[in-house]
Amino acid sequence: MKKKKKKKKKKMMMKMTLLMMMMMIMIMMMMMMMMMMMMMMMMMMMMMMMMVMMMMMMMMMMMMMMMMMMMMMMMMMMMMMMMMMMMMMIMMTMMMMMIMMMMMMMMMIQTNLFYFMFISLRDLVSTKLLQLYRVRNLSREKPMKRLH
Repeated sequence: MKKKKKKKKKKMMMKMTLLMMMMMIMIMMMMMMMMMMMMMMMMMMMMMMMMVMMMMMMMMMMMMMMMMMMMMMMMMMMMMMMMMMMMMMIMMTMMMMMIMMMMMMMMMIQTNLFYFMFISLRDLVSTKLLQLYRVRNLSREKPMKRLH
């Protein structure tokens, strides 16, 4: 009788151990699952962070590009302005030259040289005009002569 009882106890113990083992495994599995989940969550978070970072980087790049474009535009504008300034300078020099020429002419008027030149020009013009007038007069006179 006693022996049998002992055997039963042993069996019970075995069963208990088995159960314990099963429980342990289950707990371990659960722990593992939890860990996995945590890891996954972490990974997801990391991925999200990475995505955000990437987006930020992209935005930054875009901003940089825009800035570069703006800079280029500014540079172009500056160049254009410089060109305009140069043109203005040339124009101003030309104007100055013209004024200088005029001044020289004025100076020449005070002397006799320009006076002679002016007279000669006037003479030329007057002679031309006279000739033209004469020609016109002749052409006008012709029909009158015929009538006579």
